[in-house]
Amino acid sequence: MEFFRIKRDIPFMKHALILNAVSFITFIAAVFFIVTRGLYFSIEFTGGTVIELEYAQAADIAKTREVVEHMGFGEVQVTKFGTSHDVLIRLPLRGEAKATDVVARVFGELCKAESGTVSAKQFVSDKGEAIAKQVCTTAAGVEPLKLQRSEFVGPSVGAELAQDGAKALLVTVVGIMIYLAFRFEWKFAVAGIVANLHDVVIILGFFAFFQWEFSLSVLAAVLAVLGYSVNESVVIFDRIREAFRKFRKMNTHEIIDHAITSTTSRTIITHGSTLMMVLAMLFFGGQTLHYFAVALSIGILFGIYSSVFVAAAIAMWLGVKREDLIKTTVNKDGDPDDPNAGAVV
Repeated sequence: MEFFRIKRDIPFMKHALILNAVSFITFIAAVFFIVTRGLYFSIEFTGGTVIELEYAQAADIAKTREVVEHMGFGEVQVTKFGTSHDVLIRLPLRGEAKATDVVARVFGELCKAESGTVSAKQFVSDKGEAIAKQVCTTAAGVEPLKLQRSEFVGPSVGAELAQDGAKALLVTVVGIMIYLAFRFEWKFAVAGIVANLHDVVIILGFFAFFQWEFSLSVLAAVLAVLGYSVNESVVIFDRIREAFRKFRKMNTHEIIDHAITSTTSRTIITHGSTLMMVLAMLFFGGQTLHYFAVALSIGILFGIYSSVFVAAAIAMWLGVKREDLIKTTVNKDGDPDDPNAGAVV
């Protein structure tokens, strides 16, 4: 499907050196910020306590944050979670204090700030089970605050999650290289994986520079970007192989220009549709999906750039040629037949 057809090939490879120089500078800047500033890992990786609260009225985030920060737990995170009535508090590990004691202290102070006292109340779950929850009750019998959920993540669990995440990233990268090498040629495998790693490092660079929270959902977005970006590279590589079979008088950079130009309409439709969905999550998905959508947005934009200018250009500089993608057969006289006869689709 094409909304428009470009009749003349756009000379993308003519500007490949300049654009890759810009890409290299951006890549180095991202690595610099990752090394010097580091990633701001969430409690899922570092360990700590998560407390979910529900206010009867719209939550005053500034007031809640002030109360918790005055308790001396260090750098805490207080954010809205879901509706305007829900608040999520993340507390770092603090000495040898038990998670239950920490939760009780925090909830008690927040309840006191609402001029209430803490009491236990029985609730019935969706499964019909009786559940006891801490609630804050004022003298007038109003419940301005409820404790919805509390969770503790130990440091050993966080370290294990970090290690497993790194392994997942490594396995994904190796798998992509093997896939590209078998489907096309090793030069395309190298070009594709460099472009993919370029996207990943750029995403991590943004998170390091702005000190955005790096959580498991962001890691999932990074892995999704790897698969998404390689899909764009595969489409272009497929079109390059097809063009090598069809246009035998074109040189390599002309073939690549034609392949990218012929996929431009598809790229706009596909990435435009995907980006609209991701932006919807970014603006309307709430705090839970915010950084997940941010990582995907950055990955989609740089994924288009890297597939066109990084992957294709590296394949060209590595010397990819028609013979790398099309096998030739030999006739009875020992002369090669038409290259198209032995083409592998």
